[in-house]
Amino acid sequence: MQPIFIAGPCVIESQDLLDTVAEELCRLSQKLGIDIIFKASFDKANRTSIRSFRGPGLEKGLQMLADVKSRFGLRILTDIHESHQAEAAGQVCDVLQIPAFLCRQTDLLVAAARTGKIVNIKKAQFLSGADMRYPVEKAKDAGAKEVWLTERGNCFGYNNLVVDFRNIPDMLEIVPRVIMDCTHSVQRPGAGNGTTAGDRRFVPSMALAAKAFGATGYFFEVHPNPDKGLSDGPNMLQLDQLEPLISKILS
Repeated sequence: MQPIFIAGPCVIESQDLLDTVAEELCRLSQKLGIDIIFKASFDKANRTSIRSFRGPGLEKGLQMLADVKSRFGLRILTDIHESHQAEAAGQVCDVLQIPAFLCRQTDLLVAAARTGKIVNIKKAQFLSGADMRYPVEKAKDAGAKEVWLTERGNCFGYNNLVVDFRNIPDMLEIVPRVIMDCTHSVQRPGAGNGTTAGDRRFVPSMALAAKAFGATGYFFEVHPNPDKGLSDGPNMLQLDQLEPLISKILS
């Protein structure tokens, strides 16, 4: 199975940012011959602080993603946090993503599945890979034709995550497409004085380790200037570092 790549900014900050990233993803797709999906969130409903930037919201955010899709021809992935968002998001996006903390929310899984779109379920920080058969079962029972699973680390005490890469082959026994979230897995949740901290220098190692364990997809949040990003800046990969990392994965 050829690997897929999912990339984009954590949250929609501006149309200029979306265009900059989408243009680079199109270039990489053509140059490297890869399947790459554009990702951005219209609303980050699970920010650490009430003062944190959340995004433009459902209606405006989906309009901006639809614009990216029509002008750049990229498939689109976004995450939903509430059941009522699924139908509208499904009219624009090709993949609906279920956030890790919400992967056991039955109504959310069912709503996403009923759109007929691909459902990508992130493994919760408190679950094993084998446990993910139950969220997949909920989505498939509700009519999902294709379900992906994504590894993003497990809680390891306070403000820290650790990745048990054995979760990847465990989840490959449930679904054929298992994605490694290489940027969220380097988070230090809530460790940044009201924000999530992290260490992006480990992102390449996360990707290459996941390859060794059989991952069939790779998820990278990217930004032209991550240190000025409005969400998950410490974890996002510098946009110009994406090509050499993907080339290394493909080698």
